[in-house]
Amino acid sequence: MWILVFQRILLDFLLDILYFPLWWYTGGAKYALIFCYNLWQDANQYLAPWLWLKNIFVPMFGQRDWQGRLVSIFIRLMNVLARGFMMLIWTVVVLALWLLWLILPIFVWYMFFNSVL
Repeated sequence: MWILVFQRILLDFLLDILYFPLWWYTGGAKYALIFCYNLWQDANQYLAPWLWLKNIFVPMFGQRDWQGRLVSIFIRLMNVLARGFMMLIWTVVVLALWLLWLILPIFVWYMFFNSVL
């Protein structure tokens, strides 16, 4: 009886090992891409550069004179540029994270075979 259980466990283990690379580049890559997209969405929601751009001509603090409008346009323009730049940097980081997910198994196999041979 325990031989059958051991065979079944061994067979499942071997099938999982064979299925792992297929999962890593299909379902796992999709999961990692969704995770990275959610990271990007969170940063976009936190920084909100489009919201600042949408309200660029709305006067800040209710000051409707020309000096208040000029200051608010300048401040909001600086905010849009800074937040847009931070979003660009974050986009590069998130894409690098996803590419790291794709490259990691190849790198591990390369290092393994490089150390064995």
